[in-house]
Amino acid sequence: MALLRLGTVAIVLALTTLLLAPLQLVAIRFGWGLASRLPFLWQRIAARVVGLRVRTRGEATAGRPLLLVSNHQSWADITALGSVMPLSFIAKSDVEGWPIFGTLARLQRTVFVERNARGRTGEQADSIAERLTAGDAMVLFAEGTTSDGNAVLPFKTALFGAAQAALKASGAEAVYVQPVSVAYVGANGIVLGRYGRPLAAWPGDVELMPHLAAFLREGAVDVEISFGEPIRVTAGTDRKGLARACEAEVRRMLRRSLGFCDDA
Repeated sequence: MALLRLGTVAIVLALTTLLLAPLQLVAIRFGWGLASRLPFLWQRIAARVVGLRVRTRGEATAGRPLLLVSNHQSWADITALGSVMPLSFIAKSDVEGWPIFGTLARLQRTVFVERNARGRTGEQADSIAERLTAGDAMVLFAEGTTSDGNAVLPFKTALFGAAQAALKASGAEAVYVQPVSVAYVGANGIVLGRYGRPLAAWPGDVELMPHLAAFLREGAVDVEISFGEPIRVTAGTDRKGLARACEAEVRRMLRRSLGFCDDA
């Protein structure tokens, strides 16, 4: 059954990509607004096909420029977040070379960064700032790696500088940075516990196909996306303090979604 589902998912998404990709390439080439909406449509289809049932708490701010700062567990985060609103992602540079996933990331207009290239931090922040200034909502997975879904790892602070770079480039009074948490809370209507939650997690040392087969075998996975209060970033905002505030809020929202605390 898992192999049948995997084959069905592959066929549907391949046909959807073949249909939308040519138009997306043209939209990117000519800077059409459609370039942000087509990936949104693709992700909504993908979420339904793979069995992601997404619900939200709160909402993304309408303010721009907007940097969304999220925890990260697996490829499923991208589909879950991407099905909620038009946005683009910030990803490790090696993702660009991955078969299939790299192509999809480019079509999503992902900004690729070398997280360990400290000498290029400013340049990379400027690339992100350029997209923020153009009005694109960008997602930063600030942990810099994937977790098992039960906790938030310490946030890396370097790329938070993109917010202040966007502030300078746009001439705006403020840039908005909004904490977001992604929590996998159930499968087939049954609550996922601490040991079941890694169902959705995809650490780098786990092979993709067995992970996909296990995920699809569940049939329906419930994910809750929480939007925190946006933080107004101005010229005087401290980058490291901003990262700590986002980390604390993402951790609080994740714990609430997982039932680890009683916050409303």
